[in-house]
Amino acid sequence: MAHPVSPLAPKSYPELPAIDGVRFATAEAGIKYKNRTDVLLMAFDAGTTAAGVVTKSKCSSAAVDWCKANLPGGLARGLVVNSGNANAFTGAKGAQSVALTAELAAKALGCSTAEIFLASTGVIGEPLDANKFEGVLDTMATRLGDGPWMDPAKAIMTTDTFPKLYGAILEIDGVEVKINGIAKGSGMIAPDMATMLSFVVTDMPIAAPVLQALLSRHVATSFNAVTVDSDTSTSDTLLAFATGKAAVEPIESLDDPRAETFGEALRDVLFDLAIQVVRDGEGATKQVSVHVEGAVDDASAFRIAKSIADSPLVKTAIAGEDANWGRVVMAVGKAGEPADRDKLSIRFGDLLVAKNGERAPIYDEAATSAYMKGEDLELTVSLALGEGRATVYTCDLTHGYITINGDYRS
Repeated sequence: MAHPVSPLAPKSYPELPAIDGVRFATAEAGIKYKNRTDVLLMAFDAGTTAAGVVTKSKCSSAAVDWCKANLPGGLARGLVVNSGNANAFTGAKGAQSVALTAELAAKALGCSTAEIFLASTGVIGEPLDANKFEGVLDTMATRLGDGPWMDPAKAIMTTDTFPKLYGAILEIDGVEVKINGIAKGSGMIAPDMATMLSFVVTDMPIAAPVLQALLSRHVATSFNAVTVDSDTSTSDTLLAFATGKAAVEPIESLDDPRAETFGEALRDVLFDLAIQVVRDGEGATKQVSVHVEGAVDDASAFRIAKSIADSPLVKTAIAGEDANWGRVVMAVGKAGEPADRDKLSIRFGDLLVAKNGERAPIYDEAATSAYMKGEDLELTVSLALGEGRATVYTCDLTHGYITINGDYRS
């Protein structure tokens, strides 16, 4: 079922450039959806390095297990992604399905199954018939192209109302280096590593361990700093592939100063994709940045920010444009982290609503209510206990969320 496009959707989409060493194709395999693409095949040139982070869910999907087994090899030749079926909680059938999918992809691309990565998204608990890929992957391998990147972004969507893609171009040693990324995600978003699915490709020559370290570092302030509904997916997968085709010396160590330069550009791509996921939160009408400062340490600040961002009461107040800062107080108190009620201050945007444990003397209900009518909101909690700080990005909770998820399998 198609849903109205999020009011927070971008007004335009970037035209990402071709990246040497990667080609792709999409197809309709009829896994769940009709008359839309639901399979993506990416092919990488020999020598492409790979890194990734996957969900910490104890009920992870078969595709996640497959990626965890192949990531230590650090090399990739192919990626297969399907939407409409998560292939999670499918027992031995799920394992057999990913093995067959990898065999079909490896045969189509002429490589080993150890160089094939897989990702699935959609309904949990329904067996995925990998036989649907037979013939489809072979045909896709004959019509691989280097663009447009909008095609793979659309093929991995489920309840998403818009495709998510972003890229960066930077200069290293006088040479232009490209990073392209796509993502999908709308509900079941409280990543404990990444988002539901995201794939990043660069032409930078970079060793797999260095790429892995940079990916793990920057996921903390991008995908792992967003929440739509507090639910961590069984299928969360973020994979990065480096074809090494840019004409520069490879980055072999984190001590190489170019690693920091590349990492900053990678962080920008990951962050933009993560924010797009929040802005496409199921039923969302507002994006909210929750800042916590003055905590005992950064980890404590993050847990408090997450408690606020995950709170249904906070999120429904935001949906109703209600300046109910008492719900923020509640969320701070339930987080189980150090907090002193009588030192607590809260701001909505630049408006001070609470100070030192009570309503601020300058609190202006009319001004705060007017602020709440905006699409992009910021809530700031000051604890006055230390130097810890963190930001979590979320959206409001509307009737639309219930509508979408109430009929998700129907």
